[in-house]
Amino acid sequence: QVQLVESGGGLVQAGGSLKLSCAASGRTFSNYTMGWFRQAPGKERELVATTWWISENTYYANYADSVKGRFTGSRSNAGNTLYLQMNSLKPEDTALYYCAATLRRSSRSPAEYDYWGQGTQVTVSS
Repeated sequence: QVQLVESGGGLVQAGGSLKLSCAASGRTFSNYTMGWFRQAPGKERELVATTWWISENTYYANYADSVKGRFTGSRSNAGNTLYLQMNSLKPEDTALYYCAATLRRSSRSPAEYDYWGQGTQVTVSS
């Protein structure tokens, strides 16, 4: 049974940092594209970052324009743990953050992801 479990969310002041983690289990995820998405109340779910393997122990990360230079996505060598380091947080980053996985390479659309976690709340106060 595939499971994605996020952790690391919380309340932080603007300008602060948080690091999210996503533990994936139930299969080997090294060849999956894994991504972070977020959804704020009343808004659609949007891409934050995706990572996919290029070669052994090498992956490529792609980011939404709104987080470039502030957020960094990474994965464990085995590929089953996904991280999101979030720096210089802004109030507009407040959302429920989800981890997701798909076999579709470099996918950026939520509709193309097959597995989802339950989400972890990030709240940034001004």
